Order: sequence, then structure tokens, then C-alpha cells
Amino acid sequence: MKNKLLIFLCIGLLSSFIVVFLYFIKIDFLASIDLKLKDARFRLRGSIEPDSRVIIVAIDSKSLDRVGRWPWDRKVISKLIKNINKAKVIALDIVFSETSNPESDRILSNMINMTNTVAGYYFREDETSVNRQSYINLKESRIKILKTSKGIKPLHVIEFPYAELNIPTIKASMGFFNIFPDEDGVYRKTNLVILYKGELYPHLALQTISKLKNSPLIVEIAEYGIKSIKIKNETIPVSESGSLTINYYGRTGSFKTVSAIDIIDGKIKIPPDVIVLVGATEIGIADIRNTPFDPVMPGVEISATTVSNILQGRYLIYNAWVAGLDILFIIIPVILLILIFTKIPRTVISLCLFIIVVFFTYIVNFFIFKKYFLDLSLIYPFFSLSMCYVTSEAYRNLMVEKKSKFLKKAFSSYVSPDVVNILIKKPDALKLGGEKRTITVLFSDIRNFAVIAESLQPERLVTLLNNYFDPMTNIVIKHGGMLDKYIGDAIMAVYNAPVNLPEHAKEAVFTALEMLKELKKLNKKFNELRFPEINIGIGINTGEAITGNIGTSTRFDYTAIGDTVNLASRLEELNKLYGTKIIISESSFNAMESSCYSEKMEQNFLIRELDLIRVKGKNKPVKIFEIIEESSSITSAIEDFEKALHLYRKGQFKEAETLFSNIASQFNDKASILFKERCGSYILDPPSSEWDGVFTAKQK
Repeated sequence: MKNKLLIFLCIGLLSSFIVVFLYFIKIDFLASIDLKLKDARFRLRGSIEPDSRVIIVAIDSKSLDRVGRWPWDRKVISKLIKNINKAKVIALDIVFSETSNPESDRILSNMINMTNTVAGYYFREDETSVNRQSYINLKESRIKILKTSKGIKPLHVIEFPYAELNIPTIKASMGFFNIFPDEDGVYRKTNLVILYKGELYPHLALQTISKLKNSPLIVEIAEYGIKSIKIKNETIPVSESGSLTINYYGRTGSFKTVSAIDIIDGKIKIPPDVIVLVGATEIGIADIRNTPFDPVMPGVEISATTVSNILQGRYLIYNAWVAGLDILFIIIPVILLILIFTKIPRTVISLCLFIIVVFFTYIVNFFIFKKYFLDLSLIYPFFSLSMCYVTSEAYRNLMVEKKSKFLKKAFSSYVSPDVVNILIKKPDALKLGGEKRTITVLFSDIRNFAVIAESLQPERLVTLLNNYFDPMTNIVIKHGGMLDKYIGDAIMAVYNAPVNLPEHAKEAVFTALEMLKELKKLNKKFNELRFPEINIGIGINTGEAITGNIGTSTRFDYTAIGDTVNLASRLEELNKLYGTKIIISESSFNAMESSCYSEKMEQNFLIRELDLIRVKGKNKPVKIFEIIEESSSITSAIEDFEKALHLYRKGQFKEAETLFSNIASQFNDKASILFKERCGSYILDPPSSEWDGVFTAKQK
């Protein structure tokens, strides 16, 4: 019994120490899951009351219907500010960067300058001209009091090279209203300071509080970064980069919101003891953000939330004490679980008790979050308990109860045929769970397979597929790829997982080219067997993905998941649209270039840039390229196609249409026909001035 307790205790402590180590090194994959769980904790907590002194004056659909489309004449904005002038502070989540008619600009500037108003502006990455007087006005709003320690290093604060500032005649206090999402696109933090031309500048919410308290901002800088931000006696807990985790109050509409038109018409009077934030909430003109509570929250409400958090001192707290509490939550429940395991011999009961301990741990975690606003981790305690449970059960079955039976079952369920040779040579290469790594994914698919399947008897259809899959699979393996799976008539192959493969993008392209070459031989064989001729499309993409064992406890496979895999599948489908055979992404193209592109030009293929597209389910556009066999007739027109594509993106649609038409008529190139049709449509109905040349693909 003592030996059993000692072994289980060692398992529990080892599991805890591993998770504590992971906690401190902050693996992206676990951190991402932790953030999602914290989002769910927000929703489980439900709505809470914000500070009643914070009011939003909304430029909403009702106001737009009455006043007209945005932007409004600045006399209207001036009247709006005048009618809320009794408020303690007015914060404008709006920037007036361009001049309008001089009279309107003068009236608005005078109104802003004469009232207790904080003007908004924003920083940007792309170059823009800055009026000298506007920059002088901005410098007055910089943070002037910095308390620094000796030997400080460069600040880990977001820095921008350019700013979109207000017109020169607006000289009021200013605050930027940029907010930045986490990697998953969710807005959880407000960066209270940004570095611009060597100076720190405050967020709109921070400047609003400073104006309200009539007190300067004080930033304390330690060796590791920003230590704190102070206003009078209030200390705002921020990260080393100056960001504040937002304690959201609920969905959109948590704050008292008044329509701007009701203020302009005098129907509603703003009381004198409030803080008013003016901004757009109408989806067509507002900066809509994805938050833990609401995927469509206006940016002005996020600024209002930050103001209210500071006023109430209702911060989500994460400091050294909270980190220490996280460590306790990682270790103590595990010790409790171990003590239970030493008393419970049966697996089913131990599973039930494991679930109870997990549930109790999360109940305590949730109570501390709701009551004291401590931003405790959620994934790491669960990971520690799960690791302890799985390891303990593995030991129980392996060493105590069913040693020989467990070995046989573990070997047959864990090792897949595709990676067995790799496991024998390098058993550490295949990790339990998942790991993030850069891979290249290839998808190939038989065109019009449903028609082919209907025309053949089941036995002949299986014969056709077997004759097709066998050589194609051998080609994948020949070039160092791993056959991930067959999906009906499609093939998914992964390169650079589970073991490293140098120049994996190049090997994937060579695989695709050899597949096309082999297909010609197969079609000759199919003709002899009186099978229909088949054609295939291939999509290739390179990027980060999660690779590892995915499935259930009794059946799982080594595979890859993530956007990289999804995009490869989308590219394969796009061959139908462009009439091509092989499409690769820009990331695969760049990976090929970085691995000695000159050698590839000797491999009897050429590359042409095909389009800039936004595939279904993705917001960020991606540049795509076609791999062309050098024997193809279209190779002689690649240069003309690129010229036409350049004209198309510059908006010179008539000139581009002429070139595309020539290529289409001479080579029957479907891609040129497609662009010719697009040009014709844009000639008749020109795109907006903001058109960026991106084509949005409707199909998956």
C-alpha cells in the first residue's frame, strides 16, 4: 500500500511539475485554449452593471435616417457636442482628419476646443501625411510624467510609424482609439499606451479619466517594461506592454445608450455628472469587434467598458499573487486525486471521481473569478488533472491489473500503418496530443467522380479506384510525404510531419507534377479496360498546423488540422474555377523560392501568378499561383497574362480585357476567359475606390 501511494504520488507530482513548466513557457496552443475557456467563463458569469456615469451617444441607424449618410456636416456634430456640453467629459470615438468646408470646420473646432472634450484619433501602419500643426497639437496630449528605473531596456510597447490626426484647428486633449485583437481575432485587452516618435500617448479611455480627474497621467517604467499607470491615487494594473485586460459587462447594449438624433433635437437632456462617449454603432459605419460576449460589439462600447473598469476599479487581476494561486490550483487538486486513487481499485469509479474533482476545481475557480475578479487559468489545472489521471490509469492497467493485455491493446491502437516505420526508427517523432509545426498539405481530387461512379458497377468502380490510388500513393511516399487519408476519391498528403522533411513545399509540387504524368499512363490503361478517362485537380498550401494523434481512446490517427489544411482543400476546389490542374498558395511559393528556386526551373515546370483571392471562411486574402507543365502551350503566354493581371489590379479594365481576350482566344485559357468576364463586368459597373483587387470565392 505504501509503495502504491508513493508511486501514485510521484506520478501526481511529476504531472503537476510538467504542467507548471508549461504554464511558465506559455505554449501558444494551450494559451489559445485557455483564452477560449476564459471567454466561456465570462458568458457563464453573465452580465454585470457598468458604472452608471458612463453614457454612449450613438450615431445609429435612427440618426442616419434623420440626418443622412455619414459623415455628417460638422455643424451637426458641433450642435451635438453643444447639447451634451454639461457632461463632465465628452470623448469622441471619431477622427476629423480631412478638412470640409471652412465654416463648418471652424464651428466644430471652436466647440471642441471650448468644451471639456477629448478628441479621438488613431495610429496606422501605412504611410500618411501629417500636418505639422496637427502633430504639435498631438504632442500636447503625450504622457509627460515618466518615472523610470536605472538600466531600463527598450519598452515592449506597441509602436506605430504613422497617425491619422485631426484637422489643425482642433487643439483639445486627444486619445487614440486603436484596439488590437488576440491571435484568434477576439478583443480582450485595451492597450492604454502606444509609442509614437519616441513618445508615449494615451488611449481615449485613459485620457478621458485623466480629464475627468483633472490630473496628469504618470507611467512607471521598470526594467522589464511598464510597471503601472497612475492617475491621482488610482493605480491601473497593466501588463509590461501597457495593456489592460477588459472586464466586459455583457453583450452590446450593456451601457445606457442614447441616439445622437435625440440629443440634437433636444428630446433627451444629458445630466451634468456623466461621462459621454460619442461613436458609431450602426454596423455599416462602426468598427465592429469580436469580444468574449458578443461577436459584433462597436468599438465605442469597448472604450466605454475600459472607462467604466477604471472608474469602478473593477479590473481583471493577473499578477504574481494570481500566478501563485494558479500554481496551487495545478498542484492541490492533483494531490487530492492521488489520495482518492490509492483507495479506489476500479477504473470506472476512479473516472467518476476524477470528473467530480475537475468539477469542484472549476466551481472554486469560477467563484473566485466572479467574486474577486482574479483572472485564473482554466486549462492548466484541467491539463494537470488529466495528465495525472491518464498516467495513473495507464500505470494501474499496465503494471498492476492487466499488464500483458494492455501492452497488446496499446500497441495496436496507437501505431498507425502510415507511420509505423517512422515510429520504429524514431519513436520520439510521434507525440501524444498535438504540436504546432510548419507543414505542406496536398489535396488531389478526381473531377466529376459522381458521374463516373454512376456509370460503373460497384466492383468496377472499386477496381478503378484501386488502380488509381496505388500509384498515386507510391508517388506521395517517394517524395517523403505521409499519406494522411483517402476521402472518397480524394487524397490528402502531409509533408514535414511527423518528421522533418527539408524543402517540403518543393517535394509536394514534384508529387503533383508526377501525379499528372502518371495519370496519362493510367488513362491509357483505363482505355484498354474500358474505364472512363479521369482528370484530377491538386491544391497545395504551406503553413502552421496542429499535427498529432486525433480521435477517440480506442481509435485515432496521426493527422494534421487547422487553417493550413482547410486552405489546401479550398485551393484544390479552385482548379474548377480557373480551369487549372495545380494551384499552390503564396506561402508554398515563397517556401519553394527560399529552397533554391533555380534548381526547380530545371524540373520542366513553370509558375504563373493566378489571382489574389479571399476563400470562403477566411477574411485575409491569399495570392495563388498555378504550376504549369513546361510542355503546356500556355507557357508562352505567361508574360502577357502577368501584364494583363497587373493592368487588372490597377483598375485599367479595358486594357486588361484586351490582353485577356487575346490569350483566351489563342490558347483557350479558362483563367483568361474568367478575367475577361470580370473586366467586362467592372467596365459596366466599376468597383469602389477602395477596391483592392481581391476576388472573393463563393464556393468552398
